[in-house]
Amino acid sequence: MSNPSLPIKVLVGSRNPIKISAVHSALAPLFPGRLVECEGMHAPSGVPDQPMTAAETREGAINRMNFCRQQGDADFYVALEGGVDVTEDGPGTFGYVAIANGVDVSVGRSAWLPLPPAVYESLLDGEELGHVMDRLFGTVNIKQQGGAIGLVTNGHATRESAYAQAMVLAMAPFLHPDLYGTHPEE
Repeated sequence: MSNPSLPIKVLVGSRNPIKISAVHSALAPLFPGRLVECEGMHAPSGVPDQPMTAAETREGAINRMNFCRQQGDADFYVALEGGVDVTEDGPGTFGYVAIANGVDVSVGRSAWLPLPPAVYESLLDGEELGHVMDRLFGTVNIKQQGGAIGLVTNGHATRESAYAQAMVLAMAPFLHPDLYGTHPEE
């Protein structure tokens, strides 16, 4: 990234267009005047398709990010993993982001979306959140669109906007390496 005329190359551990777009929309404003190229790739999470705890969700994001690091040469390696958990406030969904620049890693988390009890029950029965929401709302492949977030907020927030915000926050150590003790560019 030291040469401002070269594009910033990002490998994203997913082929989901919403995740790739969230990464691009988060990174492009952080590097004004630079071209940000995001390439999605299949990256195994090593966790169930529907992570059911925060720890499982975090692990999935880190596993996907580490897989990307092993596959190619990029300025950033990014993975996003959506999951659910239950807290004292009830069931909810959120996403983890894991970002590496080759040496350093930053992990962040999106905002928490409360889930309706019936939706959570379906997840406990082994369904994935996207499939449950598609059935409830009559949508098709909502996880590659606005996600559950878009459906239950009437479009005022989306899966992409939640991931993009988490990405921007997780980029702080790369934007201010002097404060975080990170290596800005290796």
